[in-house]
Amino acid sequence: MHGLHLIAELHQCRCAARLLTDAEALRKLCLKVCDRPGLTPVGAVFHQFGSIASPAGATGAVVLAESHLAVHTWPELRAVTLDLYVCNFSQDNSAAARAACEQLIAAFAPGQVVRRELVRGGGEGCQEGDPSRKHGAEG
Repeated sequence: MHGLHLIAELHQCRCAARLLTDAEALRKLCLKVCDRPGLTPVGAVFHQFGSIASPAGATGAVVLAESHLAVHTWPELRAVTLDLYVCNFSQDNSAAARAACEQLIAAFAPGQVVRRELVRGGGEGCQEGDPSRKHGAEG
């Protein structure tokens, strides 16, 4: 389960309003940014909030062979949240994840970005429910 989890909050996005309000435009962008660095989409679900006449944001997820990408938009706040996790089991996908995340951030053109990176799976030899490993204890 070794991997890299990237999380970003984008504020004051200066992109075209359509990217924040149109689920289909958001889907196309997400699939495009996954393809460029070599991530492998295996499924996608996107949902449009509001109506065609009065769109109110979109949310979507791309299931990747390497794990997932989730994006949520708030057009009334000109804000977006991104969540991209890649597994590094058979190869290190960290560079591809970072490249996809950077492309997404650039597409939304935020005035402010809050980013977090979490390396996952660092607990070598620890299994959930292992009685020798106490919750929160240093190993």
